[in-house]
Amino acid sequence: MILTLDEFEALRLCDLQKLDQHAIALKMKVHRSTVSRILTSARTKVSDALVNLKAIKVAGGCCTLRSNKIKKRR
Repeated sequence: MILTLDEFEALRLCDLQKLDQHAIALKMKVHRSTVSRILTSARTKVSDALVNLKAIKVAGGCCTLRSNKIKKRR
């Protein structure tokens, strides 16, 4: 199961930092509807992995890791 970096970041911001989707959209520089779509996809993947005992790999997506922070690719 591959969780993209943008899915990972959206989950982190929403579920750990308790930001709302509007604040996440501003941080990630995407529309709020895009955040909703990303969160739905991420939660589906994480739920599937937990229920079906699958490994989760975080890789790919529209973001890159730099200095322990996720940056959006341009």
